Amino acid sequence: MSEYPTFEHDVIVIGAGGAGLRAAIEASGAGVSVGLICKSLLGKAHTVMAEGGMAAAMGHNDDRDNWKVHFSDTMRGGQYVNNWRMAELHAKEAPERVRELEAWGAVFDRTPDGRINQRNFGGHRYPRLAHVGDRTGLELIRTLQDHGIHQGIEVYMEVTVVSLLKDGDRVVGCLAYEREHGRFRIFKCKALILATGGVGRAFKITSNSWEGTGDGHALAYDAGAELIDMEFVQFHPTGMVWPPSVRGILVTEGVRGEGGILRNSEGKRFMFDDIPDNYKEQTSDTEEEGWRYVTGDKNARRPPELLTRDHVARCINREVKAGRGSPHGGVYLDIAWIKEKISNAPEHIKKKLPSMYHQFMQLANLDITTTPMEVGPTTHYIMGGIRVDGDTQESSVPGLFAAGECAAGINGANRLGGNSLSDLIVFGKRAGEYAAKFAQENGSGSINQQEVEAKAKAALEPFEREGGENPYAIQHDLQEMMQANVGIVRVHDEMVEALNGLDILRNRAARTFVPGNIDFNPGWHTALDLHNLLIVSEAITRSAIERKESRGGQFRDDFPDKDPEYAKFNFAVKKSADGGMEINRIPIPEMPAELKAVIEEMG
Repeated sequence: MSEYPTFEHDVIVIGAGGAGLRAAIEASGAGVSVGLICKSLLGKAHTVMAEGGMAAAMGHNDDRDNWKVHFSDTMRGGQYVNNWRMAELHAKEAPERVRELEAWGAVFDRTPDGRINQRNFGGHRYPRLAHVGDRTGLELIRTLQDHGIHQGIEVYMEVTVVSLLKDGDRVVGCLAYEREHGRFRIFKCKALILATGGVGRAFKITSNSWEGTGDGHALAYDAGAELIDMEFVQFHPTGMVWPPSVRGILVTEGVRGEGGILRNSEGKRFMFDDIPDNYKEQTSDTEEEGWRYVTGDKNARRPPELLTRDHVARCINREVKAGRGSPHGGVYLDIAWIKEKISNAPEHIKKKLPSMYHQFMQLANLDITTTPMEVGPTTHYIMGGIRVDGDTQESSVPGLFAAGECAAGINGANRLGGNSLSDLIVFGKRAGEYAAKFAQENGSGSINQQEVEAKAKAALEPFEREGGENPYAIQHDLQEMMQANVGIVRVHDEMVEALNGLDILRNRAARTFVPGNIDFNPGWHTALDLHNLLIVSEAITRSAIERKESRGGQFRDDFPDKDPEYAKFNFAVKKSADGGMEINRIPIPEMPAELKAVIEEMG
């Protein structure tokens, strides 16, 4: 073990996005030593790609909004399989966390009377998203970094974690390597927080950055923690579809929140054709009423383009499959039409959606102020992740905490747009608070030198072979298979085919060969990522097969309806004693009477 540099902190945070930064700030503020590990450079976390805003019931644009409405919307969007305690805490604490960001220097868009402006978003009953144009995630990261840099947090950039290290049942550190030269490092700690983001790179078409390879999910799984709700993958309705080099890049829901409408190749606004019964009392059936809602009429109902993401994605998928799609396999998203309603529409669009305007001009040579965009569903977010306690964010493994997208519970079967950014700061704070408390109450554990050596040796195996499989080819085949067989619409036989395919891919991954040396070797990084991608892909597929119904982000063509029986539990996957993956049903605790009353009150 003396060969590897060892870095010791009370709390280690893996991931430097919104959740990781907020956790590090909170833990450091509690007086403990904090180390922050990020896979890329500080400031490059995928949080910067969250554009539309962060949901918090402050009631600035509609005074009828409050935490009860937000809680009810979140539970309804999640199809009532959410961790209701997390949904309650999130709805109650999000406004305070947003005001805290403002105090730390976040520059939000303002209402005419100077308060934080809030916009409409899918699944939210009232305008609720505090935003900075369409660059909200970037402002969140800037604010947290500027504030956190003064907290004495030690940052380790371009470092990837290979494995968590345990002393008995408890996590006491991790083995990692610095990406530039491939040198291993040991990080020792009393408590560890995972905030590593999502799994989008398991699919062919995704809005996720290259970092979204399920690292935290797999690290926790290998350490013995449970993953829940892995069948629920969110396909964002609107990603770019053309040109091919940018396929999957996100087109913010803010476009629809500002009045953008969806049309098929026949020019029809198809979202009016399929409004779910449980949303009919909130959703307009005329264009004029929908526009009145966008412009702030409290008595109007919202346009159907602002239904939940899973529903909109399936409607788009339906139009494309029926032959009514755009030339490149999507549909049309039109914000330019608002010139019929607003005299200075081009300037208004550029002001409200500056990133989208520049994104389409630079990447597709298209002016969104005059021309509809071609969009289609893209793998965006996973509701599933590490099972955590709603109050403390601690996993089932002592000393291991999680927050953000790699943790599960708040979103249930489907996440509402904008809940992700407020989730990061609400539960990032809680993870940091309780991890620091755990560190203060527990001493340092022991690092097992034999375990470290075995894990380091396994990581270097692709260099030891004379020849073998190309890791890029394996990742490509995995992405193609998951997109085709476990995508937006699922059926049993295709998912079983995917399970069999995963066995083949796992055998191929055990024979990966990486030429060259360890310095500056992206092929090696890809070979190590495969382990994580295969774990999350299997967890998604097994959970999706077991859930024989359609609910939220899971749509089964062979079981198209919801089954009330499946609302009573979550599916959890865990590593079995023989190294296989076992799946169990975890009963959902009964909701307290006062929260049931809130949902009934909110309709």
